[in-house]
Amino acid sequence: MRAHLCGIRTAWTEAASPAAAAAEIARAVGVDAEAGLAQLVLFFSPDYDPETLLRALESELPGVAIAGCTTSGNISPEGGLDRGLVAIAFPTRGFRIVSTLLGGIDDLDVERTASTVRALRRSLNPRGEAAPERCFALSLIDGLANAEETVVSGIAWALDGIPLVGGSAGDDLTFRDAVVLHGGRIHRRAAALILVETDFPVQIFKSDNFEPTEKKFVVTASDGERRIVHELNAEPAAREYAMAVGLDPEGLSPMSFAAYPLAVKVGGEYFCRSIRRLNPDGSLSFFCAIDEGVVLTLAEPRDIVAATHAELTRLDQALGGIDLIIGFECVLRRLDAETRQVRQGIADLYRRFNVIGFETYGEQYRAMHLNQTFTGIAIGKRVP
Repeated sequence: MRAHLCGIRTAWTEAASPAAAAAEIARAVGVDAEAGLAQLVLFFSPDYDPETLLRALESELPGVAIAGCTTSGNISPEGGLDRGLVAIAFPTRGFRIVSTLLGGIDDLDVERTASTVRALRRSLNPRGEAAPERCFALSLIDGLANAEETVVSGIAWALDGIPLVGGSAGDDLTFRDAVVLHGGRIHRRAAALILVETDFPVQIFKSDNFEPTEKKFVVTASDGERRIVHELNAEPAAREYAMAVGLDPEGLSPMSFAAYPLAVKVGGEYFCRSIRRLNPDGSLSFFCAIDEGVVLTLAEPRDIVAATHAELTRLDQALGGIDLIIGFECVLRRLDAETRQVRQGIADLYRRFNVIGFETYGEQYRAMHLNQTFTGIAIGKRVP
C-alpha cells in the first residue's frame, strides 16, 4: 500500500484467490474514519472470477462504491504485475466523485449517452457547474465490444471541456471475455464513466514512442464494424504488411505488430492504429475502427524509455511535483519494451513517479480512441 499526499491510497496484491485478494486490498486501503472512502477503482487480472471478486470486496468494504475492469497486465507503484489486482481508493476529503454505466455500447445511442453524461456532470456539483480545470473523467470500456470510437465521441461531446482519459478492458490477449464492474454488478458490452472534481492540481497527458516513415498503405477492403482489414494497396493485408516490414506473413504475432506499428494522420498529428491479430484468411484485425480509403503509415519506434521520461518530467515540472499518476498503457507497448529488453527501464520510471493503472486494449484521450500510447491523469502534490 502507498498513502499519497493528496489522500489517495493505492494498493496491490498478487494473491491467487479472490477472497484473499479482497481481504488484502481492504486491509491496505482501510476506511479513514475522518476522511471516508468516496470511491474504489480497481483493475484486475482475468484469472479472478469477477463475480466472486466483487462479492468478496463488497463484504470487506460494505457500502463503498466500486468500479473497475479486467486487464492484460497491471501497473503498481512498485512495478508491473502480470496477474493480481491494483486498487485506487479516493477519499471524500479533496475529491467529489460521481459515476455511471453506459450499457449496450455496441449499439449505442449517442444522443442518449450525451444526455446521461450531462446529467452526471450536473450531479457532480449541485450548487453550480463544476470548473473543468478542477475536474477529470475516467473511462473504462469493454475492449472486445469494438465500440470505443462511438462511446468516446458521445462522452466527450457532453463533458464540455472536462478532460477525459481511460482504457479499454482486456483479457491477457485471449480476446474472449473482458468485463467492467459498476454498481455492484458485472457488465459486458458496457463502459463505466467516473467524473472527479478535486482540490488538487491535475493534468491529463498522452505519450507515444513512434515516428512515421515514408511507407504508406491504402485500405482497399475492410469491414469497419468488425475492425478487419482484408486488403492493403489492393493486396492481401497480412502479406502486404509483412513484405513492408521484412517478415514472413505466417509468422506475424503481437510482438511483430508492437515492433512495427501503423499510424493515421489526423489534424496534422499521427495516431497509432494497432493490429490486434492475424486471421486465418490473411486479413488483419485492429484495435481501432479502420474504414476503406484510410491511408495508414508505417511507423518506427523511438526510444520508449527516453520518450516516457521526457513526458513524465514535463508533467512533474508543470504540476510542481507529481503525487501519483493513474495510467493506461497499451499492452503492445509492454510487448515492444520486452522485445527491446527495456521493460525494467519503464518500470523504474513508473516507480519513480508513482504510476498505478493497467495495460489496455486501447486508450482514450479527450475525444479520441488511441492505440500504442500511454495516457493518464497526473495529480500534483500541492493544493492551489
